[in-house]
Amino acid sequence: MINKLEFKAMGCHMFAALDLLQEQLTELEQVPSWFEAWEQSLSRFRETSELSQLNDSAGTPFPVSETLWDVLQESLTSERRSLGLVTPAVLDALMLAGYDRSFKDLMPASSYLTLQHQAPVGLLSEMQLDISTRTIYLPSGLHLDFGGVAKGWAADQATRKLSAFGPALVNAGGDIAVSGPQSNGDAWPIGITDPFDPESNLEVLMIEQGGVATSGKDYRRWQQDSVWQHHIIDPRTGMPAQTDVLTATVIAPSAMEAEVAAKVALISGSRAGLAWIESNPALAGMLVLEDGQRIYSKRIHEYLWS
Repeated sequence: MINKLEFKAMGCHMFAALDLLQEQLTELEQVPSWFEAWEQSLSRFRETSELSQLNDSAGTPFPVSETLWDVLQESLTSERRSLGLVTPAVLDALMLAGYDRSFKDLMPASSYLTLQHQAPVGLLSEMQLDISTRTIYLPSGLHLDFGGVAKGWAADQATRKLSAFGPALVNAGGDIAVSGPQSNGDAWPIGITDPFDPESNLEVLMIEQGGVATSGKDYRRWQQDSVWQHHIIDPRTGMPAQTDVLTATVIAPSAMEAEVAAKVALISGSRAGLAWIESNPALAGMLVLEDGQRIYSKRIHEYLWS
């Protein structure tokens, strides 16, 4: 029996499912409290969060919790694997682009300054870490935003905790983690939303284990001087990515890996993004272009429902 729970966290709609032999919501009811604790550590939108305190302490050493330390380590790994295209060092660029508060609280577009070309986002090489005390030193002028990496990490963590009770799936605002096949052996069906018609699916994926994530310019965006701006920053320019990809959906061994890969594919553009997916045998993906064209990687056909 699939038990389901929906709630809000991290500025997104969350969904958790646990396959138990009987209806028992006790385990699922814990999930919102897990996300609340993670958000209090990792959210840049909460003034009292641990991440906000870390950013405010730039220029002085700051000891952090195991949660923030782990997510930072994963972010550093993601930055290396993506050759710098996915980095937490984008907070200042996001603020300059107008994404200075939770998306639901964004002011009308007319309140934003006109975007000018910004300098490329710096890498994290000047940051200093002390593993023995979990202390982070951010140089002045460097501020962090874990963004989608934090959501992917949280989806993976929640699914891992729920899997002690049965097969589980957690969808953290589009970053989806699956612990294993359902009790009857079936894969979990996961729809790829049509960005031009959000009530419909372009495809349905059948996932037994791993992660799925979609990165897109279609949701968190705002219009400025008749130009649509969005929240996915290209660190090479410090500006919202200029790309022909509207949404990128990637299947990977974990939700966090899928999140990073989808963002790389979107920022890189359709040709380079598809080549990047194809170069990694652990990935499969589908790109939806601005003109509505769909591009499929070779391996994604293993997951498509038919």
